[in-house]
Amino acid sequence: MPEYQLTVGLEIHAELKTQTKMFCACRNNADERAPNVNICPVCMAHPGTLPVINKEAVHKVLLVGKAAGGALADYTEFDRKNYFYPDIPKGYQISQYQHPLVSGGALAGVALTRVHLEEDTARSQHSGEKSLVDYNRAGVPLMELVTEPVIISAGQAGTFAKELQLLLRCLGAGEANMEKGEMRVEANISVARVSGDTEINIKDGKFVLGTKVEVKNLNSFRSVERAIAYEQARQVELLEKGGTVVQETRGWEEIKGVTFSQRKKESSHDYRYFPDPDLPSLRLGEISTFRNIELPELPWQKRGRLAGLGFLQTQDIEQLVGDDELCGFFDRAALQLKKPGLLKVAANLILNYVAGIRKDKPAWLPDLDIFVQVVEKNLPAPQAKSSILSGELAAVADNATLVEVARGVVDANPTVVAEYKAGKEQAMQFLVGQGMKASRGSANPQLLCEAIQKILG
Repeated sequence: MPEYQLTVGLEIHAELKTQTKMFCACRNNADERAPNVNICPVCMAHPGTLPVINKEAVHKVLLVGKAAGGALADYTEFDRKNYFYPDIPKGYQISQYQHPLVSGGALAGVALTRVHLEEDTARSQHSGEKSLVDYNRAGVPLMELVTEPVIISAGQAGTFAKELQLLLRCLGAGEANMEKGEMRVEANISVARVSGDTEINIKDGKFVLGTKVEVKNLNSFRSVERAIAYEQARQVELLEKGGTVVQETRGWEEIKGVTFSQRKKESSHDYRYFPDPDLPSLRLGEISTFRNIELPELPWQKRGRLAGLGFLQTQDIEQLVGDDELCGFFDRAALQLKKPGLLKVAANLILNYVAGIRKDKPAWLPDLDIFVQVVEKNLPAPQAKSSILSGELAAVADNATLVEVARGVVDANPTVVAEYKAGKEQAMQFLVGQGMKASRGSANPQLLCEAIQKILG
């Protein structure tokens, strides 16, 4: 069978985390459950209303662009993208066409074409023969990021989408929860037959593309990878049988794991773009907010810093990079720990205990001062966990108590003591275990072991 080159370009829409919608003062609340409450004459396109640009939304897109190394526009404008659908109250969508906010850049090794700003559509709900439309989402600021068609595997596409989600959260630009529809991925997929002559197959440093098929509204990283893999196999099979791939838009059926035809793919001229006459063009360099954009530590920078500590595994680093609050707590604890070598102890507690509690209580973090004391006092595990959870330092056996416990263990286990004296090192583990039980977990295992050894001479 001839070889085929898979080429994928992604279009990703992400709702931005702003107080209000893109062109009106309605609340931007992704968690609103009551339908059609966050709406007004502007976002519902009543006659005579005028939109006003959300400055915060523009700033968040520029943050993403700068983080990705893109060229930030000096001049930009908004356009009308004309199409008719029940979830578009105006009969057009306010978007950007010729003058996007960001051009170029790269993320996770994937070149970007553009990043622009538009308004989201409403949400349609279908039940049997009846369809309902909730306009709460209509007009929410929506960032659209378009990559170059340079992705060559389903796994690479999934990795890129995950990295974008991390970046959006790091910048405070958006939560990008795919299960809530806050980030939606569309994949443009093509396969092309590859001959032995690479010069024939490569033009301007890129593989010659096959016929593009767009798969829309992929709402999980798993779906992104599965849909691309399926579509790759479908197109290759079609070409092998002598057929042709039709340029079209396809949907993804999650349960069956297949794509299905939806409609012929539109071209840009079908939308009849033209500048929105109700919105001013912007000279971003003349607006002080946009002249000096400062970035926080970015995910890839954080990875490098954590890897430099020398004791964190890759999965530990990814866990911290993926949870800004947990990583921030780790960094604050590191600044307070005075004894060298304790940072590894702190990391173990945070990754293996604190993170576990946060799965059920996402907003919870320990009291920092108590946590630092737990680490510096090297509390036994039961007391350490109790202290971290309660926010109060648990009582620990003092030296006199340790000696008393150690003597009691030695007196109660003469056979095990004899085995230890005969050279059986494992016997000490048993004695320490008995001591921990007798102290109800309040003893420090290392100090208890030392006390027993001192008694045994």
